[in-house]
Amino acid sequence: MPLWRPVNFFKIIFIQQASLYFLKFEHMNYRDFKGHKISEIGLGTWQLGSADWGVVDEEAAFSILKTYTDAGGNFIDTADVYGMGVSETLIGRFLKQPANRFLATKLGRRQDSPNGWPQNFSYDFMRRHIESSLEKLGTPSLFLEQLHCIPTEEMRSGKVFDHLRKFKDEGLIQYWGASVETAEEALICLEQEGLASLQIIFNLFRQHLAEEVLEQAGGKNVATIIRVPLASGLLTGKFSEQTIFSEQDHRNYNADGAAFNAGETFSGIEFGKGLHFAKQIGQLLPDERMAQWALRWILDHPQVTTVIPGASKVSQVVSNVKAAELPPLPGQTHQQLRALYDGQIKQSIRGHY
Repeated sequence: MPLWRPVNFFKIIFIQQASLYFLKFEHMNYRDFKGHKISEIGLGTWQLGSADWGVVDEEAAFSILKTYTDAGGNFIDTADVYGMGVSETLIGRFLKQPANRFLATKLGRRQDSPNGWPQNFSYDFMRRHIESSLEKLGTPSLFLEQLHCIPTEEMRSGKVFDHLRKFKDEGLIQYWGASVETAEEALICLEQEGLASLQIIFNLFRQHLAEEVLEQAGGKNVATIIRVPLASGLLTGKFSEQTIFSEQDHRNYNADGAAFNAGETFSGIEFGKGLHFAKQIGQLLPDERMAQWALRWILDHPQVTTVIPGASKVSQVVSNVKAAELPPLPGQTHQQLRALYDGQIKQSIRGHY
């Protein structure tokens, strides 16, 4: 059964004046998360940590957050390791009182102690990290706490899930979920009683997850949060062979999976091949708004609860939220995109997935 029902499309008035963006959003679309209505276009805030995408200063970060919330966006996803607390702190300072906002964060990958990753999954250690996130975000209870791509064996042991259940009973968190790298890890999590959400990589470069994970999650009433929806920007159609990323940008230092799972960068597709595939995808879409149609493709899957594209510029937020204004893609286009994926793209994915 679908987890959502669309609630009106929004209309946007978009004016640029003196490099500032003034927007009027009349409607935002929402989908169901355990009885809460969260915006189907969320906001990922890895970029706001100013560690792995280049620097986003405080003024720019606040402009990004304001543009998103002014649009009716109410679901913001972060993690304690995004700039080692920088992203959480900025969000907390911006929101001050996070009423009517649904804040999701993640834990499990901090290395700032002798017993850090990958040994930081005891109850006491996880509680310390939750308390740190609560302080930075300025809230007495987290709407959603998620495991942050922790080792598969830790998921199999089940202890981390027992800890999360206890944190919920104690009122530190309202819901808990997991961000995972592979379909195997997703299925392990789906066996856990009380799991509220799964965060996965799902996009035009990772289409097979629709059958392997989304359908099962939908059947269990588990929300799905879609990350890396634009394949680190490859699915915007704005990159070329001449594009150069800074040394501090993960699209430089992790382009081949040297620092962490290759799937987190370009969805595991080698950059040159990704450019070629993106061009082929663009030829199948209705018009040149590739980034928006790539997000619309994700939203066309009824089991998706929210998609969380990040942004380092206000203009990117504007583009992202406008994706929900588009009509669903025709069935024939979906079939053509899947044929391209099965025939050429899937075999080029690197890293574990």
